[in-house]
Amino acid sequence: MGKYINPFTDWGFKRLFGQEFSKDLLISFLNDLLVGELQVKNVVFKDKEELPSTKDQRGIIYDVYCETDKGERFILEMQNRWQPNFLDRSICYACRSVLEQVDKGKKERENAYRFLPIYTVCFMNYMPDHEELSKFRTDIVLADKESGEIASNKLRFIYLVLPLFKKNVDECVTDFDKWIYVLKHMEALSRMPFTAQKEIFKQLEEYADSHRLTRKEWEAYENSLWIARDNMACMAAAENAAKEKGMAEGRAEGMAEGMAKGMAEGKTKAIIETAKRLLNMGLDMEQVAQGTGLSIEEVRKLL
Repeated sequence: MGKYINPFTDWGFKRLFGQEFSKDLLISFLNDLLVGELQVKNVVFKDKEELPSTKDQRGIIYDVYCETDKGERFILEMQNRWQPNFLDRSICYACRSVLEQVDKGKKERENAYRFLPIYTVCFMNYMPDHEELSKFRTDIVLADKESGEIASNKLRFIYLVLPLFKKNVDECVTDFDKWIYVLKHMEALSRMPFTAQKEIFKQLEEYADSHRLTRKEWEAYENSLWIARDNMACMAAAENAAKEKGMAEGRAEGMAEGMAKGMAEGKTKAIIETAKRLLNMGLDMEQVAQGTGLSIEEVRKLL
């Protein structure tokens, strides 16, 4: 095990950004992410599971979901591998938070459609398809198409494609750059940089130090690592199989169509097989859903 935990495992991400004892890290990161726009002084973690309003709808599970001292909602999502319609999924999560606020105020007619700003921050620890995003940071707002003038501040989406962050340690000038550099390289670091420049990185070093974990924490982290590695191995095997299948089918159907179909089938089969193995290992449905990207309902069908 390296000196520092991998922050992009499910357990590692929630330890650094989704726990009461480490919420100073989250507050500092949000302020550096949106420097000059807002100043978060405190956050309260909300229930990460949003149940559907009817039994035929799908529930959702947020990675981190919190409310600031001024009422803004923040949804933090961490994604390690390509997933179909990931951007659409992030929009759906934000809309669910809108409905959750609106439903609570529906008894007061004047507040029926009033809700506080929702910020969705997505860490994408993989290279997205070319038709999705092509730069490290993409900020999406509700704005007029012609003038670019912001029409509403109630919905904001920030996508961070980590493989496209190319700065080395000496090129990190802003505090936000320093956060991204540390998170991207944390598992390989032998010491925590920037601790002399920003006090919060000393706290980050403490919580990320794998040698300070209790036995119970270490076992939870190790289990999270196995899930991540198993997923990556399955994805790699599925992609190789899909490419071969796609090339074979491409002779008859056309190369592009065959590869797309083979990749989709291979990824789906690999995800299902991974979910079955994790269930057999004794993980609960929520852990399996988080580890594979399947919904709770889809995991339940495998039992």
